[in-house]
Amino acid sequence: MNFRQLEIYRALMIGGSASRAADLLNITQPAVSRAVSELEHRVGFSLFDRVKGRLVPTPEGQLFFRDVGNAFQGLDSLRASAARIRDFGSGSLKIASLAALGSTLVPRAVRRFREVNPHVSITLQILSSSAVRDHVATQQFDIGLAADEVDLSGVDHSLFYSVRAVCVMPADHPLAGKDVIRPADLDKMAFIALSPEDRARARMTESFEAEGIHPHIVVETPASLTVCALALEGVGIGLVNPAAADGFEKRGLVIKPYEPAVYFKSYILFRPDAQRARLVREFTAALNDAARAGPQP
Repeated sequence: MNFRQLEIYRALMIGGSASRAADLLNITQPAVSRAVSELEHRVGFSLFDRVKGRLVPTPEGQLFFRDVGNAFQGLDSLRASAARIRDFGSGSLKIASLAALGSTLVPRAVRRFREVNPHVSITLQILSSSAVRDHVATQQFDIGLAADEVDLSGVDHSLFYSVRAVCVMPADHPLAGKDVIRPADLDKMAFIALSPEDRARARMTESFEAEGIHPHIVVETPASLTVCALALEGVGIGLVNPAAADGFEKRGLVIKPYEPAVYFKSYILFRPDAQRARLVREFTAALNDAARAGPQP
């Protein structure tokens, strides 16, 4: 069988008649009939029954069409890839990130990257850390940024970011006037906590337990960004990744240092061998530059 025969067969199945298939492909009806007969000879079974001048798909033809459709989906993917290369010239880059970095540091890195790669098509998705890891491990994304609680097996990785937690609260909070927040200050306070599986949350809990402190947890959420939004609304006080708090201070959120030091750690993940790709190397450099530069005024 050849591609043209499959293309005509697909058009016939989609169009429902030889005349419609001929119109779709701008060929004659006899050419359609001839191609179908040749294809049937090649596959060794009937694709259609001839009923009162009409071609009616056989059960075997229906089953074969499903696999032909899958093959054409792959072809459509190749066409889309060719279009991206034609339109953008330098390929594409797919990035997945946890929310704390995906709404602050990563956009700054994208800006830096595009200054020297203006024609690259970029996909950026904000996902949970576990989803970031899975998308990179299954090679759906080129680069991922995930918190340190993720399973790192099956992906290339390196420690990317380690930063001390800060305490966030509304401007009218009783602790807003303090220079530094300590565990004793949080005892029985309405507290917005990260999810139990978060390793930074575990480190916070250790600092509380070391001093016999028991904040009153009113909300649990997986994202530091959400903790900031809830604190700004006066729901409570929380400890967050400072990258997530970027921009909230201008909206009235109070941000204070926290002692003892509790660290948020994140890893940069690569699908196997992706680090060798030029675009991946250059975006990694942009991420590191953005991290070193810190928040922009």
